[in-house]
Amino acid sequence: MVPEFRNEPIADFARDEAARAGLKAALDAFTPADCPLVICGERVATKAKILSTNPCEPSRIVGRASKGGKVHAERAIQAAHQAFASWSREPAGRRADLLFQAARLMRERRWDLDATLVLEVAKTWTEADADTAEAIDFCEYYGREMLRLDGEQPLTPVSGEQNRLTYLPLGVGVVISPWNFPCAILTGMAAAAVVTGNTVVMKPASLTPVIAYKVFEILEKAGLPAGVLNYLPCSGGEVGDLLVDHPLVRFVSFTGSKDVGVRIYERAARVQPTQRWLKRVVAEMGGKDAIVVDEDADLEAAAAGIVQSAFGFQGQKCSACSRAIVVDKVHDRVLDLVKAKAGTIKVGDARNPEVQMSAVADENQLEKVLKYIRTGKREGRLVAGGKRLPGEGYFVQPTVIADVAPQAKIAQEEIFGPVLAFIRAKDYDDAIRIANGTEYGLTGAFYGKSRAERARREFHVGNLYVNRKCTGALVGVHPFGGFNMSGTNSKAGGPDYLRLFLEAKVVSEKL
Repeated sequence: MVPEFRNEPIADFARDEAARAGLKAALDAFTPADCPLVICGERVATKAKILSTNPCEPSRIVGRASKGGKVHAERAIQAAHQAFASWSREPAGRRADLLFQAARLMRERRWDLDATLVLEVAKTWTEADADTAEAIDFCEYYGREMLRLDGEQPLTPVSGEQNRLTYLPLGVGVVISPWNFPCAILTGMAAAAVVTGNTVVMKPASLTPVIAYKVFEILEKAGLPAGVLNYLPCSGGEVGDLLVDHPLVRFVSFTGSKDVGVRIYERAARVQPTQRWLKRVVAEMGGKDAIVVDEDADLEAAAAGIVQSAFGFQGQKCSACSRAIVVDKVHDRVLDLVKAKAGTIKVGDARNPEVQMSAVADENQLEKVLKYIRTGKREGRLVAGGKRLPGEGYFVQPTVIADVAPQAKIAQEEIFGPVLAFIRAKDYDDAIRIANGTEYGLTGAFYGKSRAERARREFHVGNLYVNRKCTGALVGVHPFGGFNMSGTNSKAGGPDYLRLFLEAKVVSEKL
């Protein structure tokens, strides 16, 4: 009997000496990794490499991944296609047990996974452990969900017939994962696809191939047969269209930018020669998330929630608060509180457990953020931060820009960095209008009392939080996915998610 699902606790490094010592030891022992392609279980080294470096110290190499090309992509798709015949017939219980075993292995390798996240993408200790814990949660939760979907499904009975609804896997899928949650989201996307009986070509983000390889190794060690999951670090610009267009591919699971997601959605809709199905696209494409503060809110709590949501992991979360929309009556007080709290954030090397905010992902991300800050200075009033910090790493101060118009560039476009646009609203109605006034609809938060029920109805996002921050969704607790240009409302970590990788079949038998 499988016990009831419970979320994996996140380590408290301030109080748990064993956890603190464990992660420190893993960081001290870390050595750069060499990551070959893995196609049908075969390790393949290529001359071309993807170099992974530490954003806090870009001269430090975290690992080298072999870079796949179109030939390797074709081989990986063919390997997945061949593996599907046997894997799709494996009992659901065995596939679920494999995920439970992967979760156990992740717990055993927890500090190594955390250390890789600290070094490869500059996650602070707590953010890194939350990423690993979420990966464990996805394995545990999706394993249980597969067992539920494999059971008897309720149908209306009819005299003289026996009817049964079952769920079947789709076939070969492509998983394209992001760099910001390179352990959790990669694990969740891959685990959902394979536990439902599908086979996968996994393309990790080019910035984070090392953590992706370690996740692959864990799933392989857990018992995944050769060819069911194929590890293919490669250039999206060079190989992405082949993966999406290929007539053997049944679905594409993508997390990343809106522009890339829209391109995938469009290309996947075209029926290729010899293709016998319409491809599915499961897409999560980001947001322009807002926290609305009404006049009867707890202002201290609201300011704390804004700062945590805006600057956690350097604002590089699709759920991050990039707009604070505050009603006129309390606007100035909340702005003062946010400015003060942002000024206390300790920015530095993620290897330091006392650091609260670290470097952005790479030089391109740094330049993008600094460009938006320059734009924000023209569109509003800089009240906090706004500068790159000295040193080799890609460090940017937590930045707050006030007096921003609702249609300003920094209030409409996803920045994906530690930049907060502060917007004054006349009243609650104006605040909700502004909050809903972007092309996105992923997360949001509302701080207030008397109008909380209205906000539940009127704030149009996939994940709305009332009187708490808008980041930190938990698997099984907060099924995650949004509206409009935020994607296909996938609801990862919820009871609807696995059905995106399945098709239903009904068998009716006359008695």
